[in-house]
Amino acid sequence: MMGNWRGLMAGTGAAALLLAGAAHAGPLAPKPKGGLWLGGDLSYVNEMEDCGAVYRSGGKPVDPFALLAAKGGNIVRVRLWNDATWTKYSNYPDVLKTIRRAKAAGMQVLLDFHYSDDWADGGKQLTPKAWEGLSTEAQAKALGDFTRDTLRRLDADGAMPEMVQVGNETNPELLGGKETVPIDWTRNAKLFNAGIAAVREVGRTASINPRVMLHIAQPEFVLPWFDAAKKAGVTDYDIVGISYYSKWSKWSLAQLKQTIATARTRYGADVILVETGYPFTLEPADTATNLLGQDALVKGYPATPEGQKRFMVDITQLTVDAGGAGVVYWEPNWVSTRCGTRWGKGSDWENAAWFGYGTHEALPVFNFLSQRYVRR
Repeated sequence: MMGNWRGLMAGTGAAALLLAGAAHAGPLAPKPKGGLWLGGDLSYVNEMEDCGAVYRSGGKPVDPFALLAAKGGNIVRVRLWNDATWTKYSNYPDVLKTIRRAKAAGMQVLLDFHYSDDWADGGKQLTPKAWEGLSTEAQAKALGDFTRDTLRRLDADGAMPEMVQVGNETNPELLGGKETVPIDWTRNAKLFNAGIAAVREVGRTASINPRVMLHIAQPEFVLPWFDAAKKAGVTDYDIVGISYYSKWSKWSLAQLKQTIATARTRYGADVILVETGYPFTLEPADTATNLLGQDALVKGYPATPEGQKRFMVDITQLTVDAGGAGVVYWEPNWVSTRCGTRWGKGSDWENAAWFGYGTHEALPVFNFLSQRYVRR
């Protein structure tokens, strides 16, 4: 735990109260057995099941949360939007349902605040409509209040997460930033520190004291971003989260490994590869354009079920060798159904899911969760 409280509430009358309260915080949520988080982002499961998806293992219908745990998974990631009026998913009721299912299966939960009414990612950060036009100070307060209120509500509902992401792939500036626009770190630090402070505040008295993760897409951007964050006073986090997709990254697996190792020592935080994915086929199952095609392949790993599994085994061992603390796959359950998205009917990710076409039978990739990974 970084534990630098000085930058959080600087210049406010709450600083002394925060510093005093920190001493009474309970221990952070425990690490899983073996100290390695392994799992997937199951944010799409409730929607897929509503759309008729039935997941199978050995030909028999299975609960996807129970299956993930049975195969060796110990963490479920779930995204939360602010006020996504265009969908009935990834809102509070849907997230609560997902967290309860994950905990019922005996797994930890990583709650991913997008701080947006829609997708926020490494190319864009969209300001929630309700926060548009506010001053930086007012936006920081709104962000902190939203974080605090959500976590308190989850705790009251018996669904407190063990880990919290303050933002999703926040390469651009929070709340309205674009990847092509330089970050105003004075503003950015106020926003991040407001969210972090809210997590710490709730964690001091909640049933679970969650770890804080900050998350950057693609390894080539990780060290510059976290160096700038440190200089701006954003230091109180426990985990560096990294996305790695060969389609969108210019760096190799070897460079990813070096980034994980450097981040671990430079920032004194755990490092989790919190998003990655790999196709088991290049053939589509529907008319939606798949995000991962030929341009997503890595030499030595064909787009086959076995190739997908070997990629996940090897990237997990790479993460462990670099001193990393876990790997989380993005959307293993986003299969093709009768439903669709704004981009097409079906799924944009079915060829990178963990279930085959047709009957949605579990694929060999699940076996990466139960491998014995040794720090070499």
